[in-house]
Amino acid sequence: MPQIIPIKDLKNTSEISDMCHKADEPIYITKNGYGDMVIMSMETYENALQKLTMYKAIEISENQIKNGQVKDARESLEELRQKL
Repeated sequence: MPQIIPIKDLKNTSEISDMCHKADEPIYITKNGYGDMVIMSMETYENALQKLTMYKAIEISENQIKNGQVKDARESLEELRQKL
């Protein structure tokens, strides 16, 4: 379940840092009862970026398959062997 804290709680930075490192997901910060910011540990951020990069690569691959931009693996390997 996501953690949601008011912006006034950001005064205790070491406690917030501990919360970020203990949570495997972002912490949502509210201001006047509305969403304002999201904070997370560097590890969580880097994991999210890796997932995003992977999802984008999968989307590109799916579009290439959909558009017929594919090659047979055996043919590709044979072409590489001939070049080398």
